[in-house]
Amino acid sequence: MRKAIGLDRRRDPHRVLDVLHEIDADIIALQEADKRFGGRGSAVPHELIDSHGMYKPVHLGVRHKRVFDKARKHADRLLKVNTRNIGWHGNAILVKQHVGVIDCAALELPTLEPRGAVLAELLIGDRPIRVVGMHLDLSGLWRRRQMQAILRAVSARPQKMPTVLMGDTNEWREASGCLNEVEPDFHVAPTGPSFHARHPVAALDRIIVDKDLNIEAAGVHMSAAARRASDHLPIWARLSA
Repeated sequence: MRKAIGLDRRRDPHRVLDVLHEIDADIIALQEADKRFGGRGSAVPHELIDSHGMYKPVHLGVRHKRVFDKARKHADRLLKVNTRNIGWHGNAILVKQHVGVIDCAALELPTLEPRGAVLAELLIGDRPIRVVGMHLDLSGLWRRRQMQAILRAVSARPQKMPTVLMGDTNEWREASGCLNEVEPDFHVAPTGPSFHARHPVAALDRIIVDKDLNIEAAGVHMSAAARRASDHLPIWARLSA
């Protein structure tokens, strides 16, 4: 969501939520959901998410370290500025109100620059599902290492459940690089090209699905609002057990 800055170079968090409402998914994974500098607070204010009422963020209970953190917290209170982040290294997960949160975790990823992923174990009705939101490196070598780290974190979880990995893989190739790491346990949903929003030619964003789940349908959301809201178009998949 590029910190809620659209192709018109305006920061408009309302527009982001409007696009999410158009998609109407039970589970949303966002990348670049937090501002990069300053307090690194959520690009879509918590109060705005609450007022829309459709989604709730999965609270990871982590916060990026900031220079002079204690003084900044005091200044935030005095100025009534909300710098709470919504995710971890820009990755966040939103769920509809009826979706239960069993557990969650922030994952550190190997890299030369700060990178991370977020993991949530959820309950929809009586069915558990694990979701990982990720934004992988521009370097192919580091992408592979990061995907390996994510898969190790998933395999180390105490509870076994179907898992979905989704986000910006930065992998231009169809079936190689970091995508080779997910075989044979996962398959990639055929969503299609999502980058660049003006003229999508690359399928950088992917939904990678546990082979215990069926992919009923998948695609790219190409509404007029989505084309303005970010440089990437949203992708979606409809899954069943």
